[in-house]
Amino acid sequence: MPLRVRLTLWYGTALAVILVTFAVVLYAEMDHGLKGQVDRSLEEAAATAVRSLELHRFGPFLQFEDLADQFPELALLENFFQIFSPTGKITIQSPNLKSRDIPLSRTALEQAFKGQTTLESVRFHGESPLRLISVPIIYEGTLINILQVGTALHPVEETLHRLLIILLVTVPVALMAALAGGWFLAGRALRPVESITLAAQRIAAGDLTQRLRVPRSSDEVGQLAVTFNEMIARLEASFRQVRQFTTDASHELRTPLTVLKGETELALRRPRSAEDYTLVLESSLEEIDWMTRIVDKLLFLSRADLGEVKMESIPVRLDTLAEDIQRQATLLGQEQDVQVTLGTVTPATVLGDELRLRELLLNLVDNAIKYSRPGGKVEISLVSEGNTARLSVQDHGIGIPPEVQARIFDRFYRADDARVHAKKGTGLGLSICKWIAEAHHGRIEVQSAVGEGSQFTVSLPLAPTSA
Repeated sequence: MPLRVRLTLWYGTALAVILVTFAVVLYAEMDHGLKGQVDRSLEEAAATAVRSLELHRFGPFLQFEDLADQFPELALLENFFQIFSPTGKITIQSPNLKSRDIPLSRTALEQAFKGQTTLESVRFHGESPLRLISVPIIYEGTLINILQVGTALHPVEETLHRLLIILLVTVPVALMAALAGGWFLAGRALRPVESITLAAQRIAAGDLTQRLRVPRSSDEVGQLAVTFNEMIARLEASFRQVRQFTTDASHELRTPLTVLKGETELALRRPRSAEDYTLVLESSLEEIDWMTRIVDKLLFLSRADLGEVKMESIPVRLDTLAEDIQRQATLLGQEQDVQVTLGTVTPATVLGDELRLRELLLNLVDNAIKYSRPGGKVEISLVSEGNTARLSVQDHGIGIPPEVQARIFDRFYRADDARVHAKKGTGLGLSICKWIAEAHHGRIEVQSAVGEGSQFTVSLPLAPTSA
């Protein structure tokens, strides 16, 4: 069943229950109120009549006209008046009864002997119901007479009947109007959902450039549209990254495979000396080692994405780590005539995995050496600012263009100048550095200018000091 129909049905059902409940309560309260008003009127009239009768010290030959002079309310057309003897026989009757025989009920007679007033409703065949009050008149402890005042309930029934007709007409009309309004409002409320559905269908067909029009209001639908657009943007970026990753991985692996194939085919064209075969095998081994390093790094990043890389969380002295890397990198720098030095290094301890932090710093230093010019210098420094340790590696090499600085941490991304300067780069080192920094709740940033060099800064939270 469509959501619009379900919403309308639920809304209509709830509204129908409310309207019917309201109509029943209104009718019941009106019935109770009108009949209560009649009862109070009868009680007041009966009390006044009893007081008037007690003043006259009435007897069996008292006339209605004598009472009407003292109690004019008894002559009202809507009320009638009767006085019964203790045996239940009528002794006085108001003229507006027109000789109708309205006997005293057994219940009223029994209650009168007990000194209690009786309120009751009676209906005679073909007539409207009557409301009666029977009041015992007791003199010196003896029941003398029974006063009965009554009125027709026809006005009350007529009023209730008109109310019932009004409710039977207005409730269905109001319900139909509300259902029509609910159907219209549900359609308007679900219109953005239809747009989302159409956009999702186009996206399912492969068009990830689709976006929803975000309404001006910040209601639930607007928030849904914003969330949907953000999700599609992330999906588009992920698919673009996967395509770029696949393309770059294929390109990086194709080069060593092409070299392997070319050298092998060249060696097989004609018989060669053992020395030539040795050179071919050494070159092949070098390319195989190169592909192995690429695959190992790919496997590491894949396991890192899946959360399968185990990380220790122990205190690590970054100043000691920086000194060790500086000594190790000095030998690497000698091959390219690049000097690796220590700048300002202050004591700093972080919680993390020492092997991963060592790998991060070594990758940064190796990159700095690789992209430095002969005779250049790479400087490692470490300072503490507040609760953060800042580990920096600065070189004075070729630098990074501003337009590509945001992409250098993407997997397999290498700027054209970097490819020319260092042909043996995998494009994965900085991606691994970024993951290690973020895994330690830190971040890595770069500041660079073309021709002036680059500075990579890793910010890590300091370990809490023990009290």
